Amino acid sequence: MPGPMRDAGSRTRGFSAAELALYEAQGFFAPLTLMEPAAMAAHRAALEMAEARLGPLHYKTKPYLICGSANELARDPTLLDAVEALIGPDILLWDSAYVIKEPHSRGKVSWHQDLTYWGLDSDKLVTAWIAISDATPENGCMMMLPGSHKSGRQAHRDTYSDDNILHRGQTVDKEIREDDIVHASLIAGQASLHHGWTLHASQPNRSDRRRIGLTLQYAATSVRQTVIDNETATLVRGEDRFHHFEEEPRFVGDFNPGMLAYREELERRKHAVYDADSPT
Repeated sequence: MPGPMRDAGSRTRGFSAAELALYEAQGFFAPLTLMEPAAMAAHRAALEMAEARLGPLHYKTKPYLICGSANELARDPTLLDAVEALIGPDILLWDSAYVIKEPHSRGKVSWHQDLTYWGLDSDKLVTAWIAISDATPENGCMMMLPGSHKSGRQAHRDTYSDDNILHRGQTVDKEIREDDIVHASLIAGQASLHHGWTLHASQPNRSDRRRIGLTLQYAATSVRQTVIDNETATLVRGEDRFHHFEEEPRFVGDFNPGMLAYREELERRKHAVYDADSPT
């Protein structure tokens, strides 16, 4: 039950009524085409150049502060139009990370809900997952459980499993039937969007190719952090009339030393949120 295809190069603003209804019913939408695979190849090259310079970037928070490619993708107008249709015109880029599965690696993601450990007071947030390489069932694309967002928060337990990519190895104790799962397969240049309470997971990469994605969390400016008082965000569209988050400095160039140090500090703050006790 994948979402409707969009032609590459389409610049339709936001979602149609039918697309919005689909997102509201299933808690995710895929695929949203941002660019042709050939154009995305330049972003892959930029990432791999950054990896050669900085080392592994998998799950390093807020790469848009230090990598021009991530900053550009985060501000893609087609993506922001879709986000605006879902959470309104005033949009914060709250977090982001490259999510990379190397060929034949064991890393997987257990069934979970994003918002459980994020410390936010609202679900007016959407996660975009941009495919920098093709994402398929063979290499560990995301799997979604349609309609699961309608049940709200579900109980999680921490496993801290060695092969679980999640920070705490968090998972829900819920039987998921294979017939109910949708594989959010994407080709390079496409994206998916999902609600913060939508249950999702992914399997290991059993292929010979890297699976490379960029996740981006966009929140309405009204959303507030409840765990720490100095978390940061970047306004990417509209106006921030609430100022619940410290304003991040704008991107000033690849690998800027000051921004590299700043990003490290923000990662420390982010882990303070992830490690806090969360209600289940």
